[in-house]
Amino acid sequence: MDNHSFSNEQFLSGGGEMGALIRSMDWSDNPLGPVETWPQSLRTSVSLCLSSTFPILIAWGPETIQIYNDAYRPICGAMHPQSMGMNFRICWESALEVVGDKFTRGQQGEGTYITDQQMFLFRYGYLEEAFMTFSFAPIRDESGEVGGIFHPITETTDKMLNGRRTQVLRDLASVLARAKSIEDIGSLIVEKQPDFVADLPFILFYSVADDGASASLINSAGTALAPALVIPEIVFDGDEPTWPLNKAADTPLVLDDLALRFGDFACQPYPETPTNAVILPVFISGKDKPFGYIVAGVSARRAIDEEYLGFYSLLANTFSSAVSNVYAYEQEQKRAEALAAIDRSKTAFFSNVSHEFRTPLTLMLGQLEDLQAKAIMADPEIGEIVLSTHRNSMRLLKLVNNLLDFSRVEAGRVKAAFQPVDIVGVTTDLASSFRSIIEKAGMELVVKADLHAFEVFLDIQMWEKIVLNLLSNAFKYTLEGRITVELIKEGDHVILKVSDTGVGIPEAELPQMFERFHRVENAVGRTHEGTGIGLSLVSELVGLHGGNIAVESVFGTGSTFTLRVPLGSSHLPAEQVHQKDFQGLMRGLRESFLQEASGLLGEEYSEEVFENKPTPADNGQQHDARVLIVDDNNDMRAYLKRLLESEFTVYTAVNGEDALQKLSTFTPELILSDIMMPVMDGKGLLKKIREREEKHWIPLIFLSARAGEEARIDGLEAGADDYLVKPFSAQELLSKVRAQIKINRVRLYNERRMRDFVAVATHELKTPLTALFGYVQLIGKKSATMNEPLITNAAERAGYQITRMARLVDDFLDVSKLDEGMLHLNWAHFDIDDLIKEIIAEVQSTSPEHILQFDGADKLQVKGDREKIGQVITNLLVNAVKYAPEAPKIEIAMIENEGEVVINIRDYGVGIKKEDQAHLFKRFYRTESANKGFRGFGVGLYLCAEIVNRHGGIIGVESEPMLGSTFYFSIPLTDKVNVHRSIA
Repeated sequence: MDNHSFSNEQFLSGGGEMGALIRSMDWSDNPLGPVETWPQSLRTSVSLCLSSTFPILIAWGPETIQIYNDAYRPICGAMHPQSMGMNFRICWESALEVVGDKFTRGQQGEGTYITDQQMFLFRYGYLEEAFMTFSFAPIRDESGEVGGIFHPITETTDKMLNGRRTQVLRDLASVLARAKSIEDIGSLIVEKQPDFVADLPFILFYSVADDGASASLINSAGTALAPALVIPEIVFDGDEPTWPLNKAADTPLVLDDLALRFGDFACQPYPETPTNAVILPVFISGKDKPFGYIVAGVSARRAIDEEYLGFYSLLANTFSSAVSNVYAYEQEQKRAEALAAIDRSKTAFFSNVSHEFRTPLTLMLGQLEDLQAKAIMADPEIGEIVLSTHRNSMRLLKLVNNLLDFSRVEAGRVKAAFQPVDIVGVTTDLASSFRSIIEKAGMELVVKADLHAFEVFLDIQMWEKIVLNLLSNAFKYTLEGRITVELIKEGDHVILKVSDTGVGIPEAELPQMFERFHRVENAVGRTHEGTGIGLSLVSELVGLHGGNIAVESVFGTGSTFTLRVPLGSSHLPAEQVHQKDFQGLMRGLRESFLQEASGLLGEEYSEEVFENKPTPADNGQQHDARVLIVDDNNDMRAYLKRLLESEFTVYTAVNGEDALQKLSTFTPELILSDIMMPVMDGKGLLKKIREREEKHWIPLIFLSARAGEEARIDGLEAGADDYLVKPFSAQELLSKVRAQIKINRVRLYNERRMRDFVAVATHELKTPLTALFGYVQLIGKKSATMNEPLITNAAERAGYQITRMARLVDDFLDVSKLDEGMLHLNWAHFDIDDLIKEIIAEVQSTSPEHILQFDGADKLQVKGDREKIGQVITNLLVNAVKYAPEAPKIEIAMIENEGEVVINIRDYGVGIKKEDQAHLFKRFYRTESANKGFRGFGVGLYLCAEIVNRHGGIIGVESEPMLGSTFYFSIPLTDKVNVHRSIA
């Protein structure tokens, strides 16, 4: 090449692969002509194009010959390198439909800029969907006319397709979230598929049969022009010629031979037939086998690449989530339907049982009322039995009526009879009937109805139940203060408020107060008894009046129930509206509520003369066995007392807390307790008794209305000695009480004999031990003078063991004295720090491998039994040494604190588990470590606690397993009376 040619082609230097390609091409046959003839404007444009890293194409001349750089080359796809030097309009003919006009305007001197333009390019042998952001800018030649087009471009296909597919998944998930059944999913696919047709030309949704041998089509979309694709049922019996679903059970399967499988068919949105489809398994959460399959078509104008496959995987997840949600919803519906069926059965059962109860109850009440008119009632004992029986029969009738009313309301069988009623007069009369009982309980009833008489359409019998239930509820949970009933007329409503100053309702319970069978656990009240349907029935009855009820309450302060009833009758069913005086109040209803309320008055009213006095024997002497009855039902207490008082001295308590207070004044031989009671229930009482060292042995029998083996086992596992289900026979109860008292007496007798034996044995052991210790000392001294170190060492070790045995004997003797009440304290003033130093020296001499470090205070004088306090310190130090064999450091600290001296003993030994720490100071209690080489009888710490307790101090422990323990106890510095304090 000569210098002139080199100079002419210098503008093509560099330019990467495209520059080399241009230089290698023969341009003489191209409309542009040889390179050396190219005008300067073209040369400059090409030079700029080739040196840029941005995709740029130059289209030059009337024939729009294109030249492009390396960055543009991927846009050409498989058309490169033939596309270099090709006519732009011929090369990109498939895109001219959308870009041709913009290109022409560029040739006319007008620049254009287009973002994310969809177009279809024939660059890989098929029409491919693509997106481009580009510009057409005119290039002026030497004449000033448009010589060519400057065409920078960026392909945004990945961005646009990803965005569109993400939107498809988002929209599809939103739509499928509305599905309540599998069929809904199929219908929603048909509805929304046209919106997704660019990426999903067709979809088929199959569900697998229960036996897993076949799959049935639920629905299909996009197949209107391709019926051959729709296979109603596919059997998994080998190679399936259509849709081989079972081959996609674990992972998506791509099919690329649709034409071979189904022949010629057509799908929207393109005239070309899709050649590919993807089979996707659909799973229910937690299931290993597919619930079904999705067959999704692949766009005819997009190759299936990694991004497209990722879209299909997310599509499968979307369908799996939808199916899982539907499955969960259907399971919930089935559970709800099952519960509703149980609910209906329960309502029918209550209705039937209530009806069946009413007949025998009517006969019982009639006979009891007849009996009350007989002369036999003159006998006080018989009279009380008859009246108690009548009162409880009336209470049972009230419960039966409530159950019957509620079941009728639930079943929709209640036919109200609304009539004009003087609401002020009726409500005032009903409320006032409670006045005497409320005042007898030491409370005040306030009725506020400062309204002129006016009429409201009410079912008067329902209104009676509403008012009486609210008043009864207020009385039950109000122990002092007042109950207020207030009627207010507000606009076109009348408002009834029943307020009290009772125990109140916890805030968390308020939303459930009108749910049937709901009861507030451990609510303080006059009784724990109840069915939990009273307020629910009230709410239903108020609703039948077109009204509503609400409750406001502050726990510990009181509650207010507010109900609103519309005035007039337009809101009521016309066929249930009647004339005035259509019906009257119910006979006996008020009496049943009042009798129940009177039964709730505690023993201070109904049994204040007799109930809590010990019952004497028939001959005027007290019985030797004392029994404590604990029940919140007044009549039940009275019945049990009558039953037992012929053989035992009987005391009573109204709940667990009351029983604990009475136990502080006497010790019964047996406790007979209900389980469900207010304030503290039977299980809570039993737990407290078993925690008390001096009361834990008292046998307890549970009485409960909860029948069944499960309830009995639950009571026995709680620690009860026996369990009796109400109703029970009197003879059975008496036999169980006699048996438990007899068993307990035998056990106590045996324990007493054992204590006597221990006391005698320890006394007898001390004499030979003392002599033995003397002989050992003599041997030690003799061996020392004879210079026999082995004998001297053996004598010292024997002496240590004898001392240890003597200490154990002393401990057993002290335990015996405690049991007999003979452990006396020799009170004196002494220096506690001197005592600690003496004991440290003594223990150190027998444990030379340990370091006992004492951090004392100034000399402190305490008053107590010096020997017994020394015994406490010795026991704690010996324990610290024993349980820290590998950790020689023992720390002893003494601190003066608010009139007390506190002594801490810290070791770094094996430590104590949390669950053991609460029992450490109980007699004969040994931790798990006692079974791992640490010997002991479990009396040392018990004695320590008793001694410290009798000095008016406290004792406790802080410990972590394998980190050691700190035992501490305190003794008052000042003189104090012998007041027992609790163990920390």
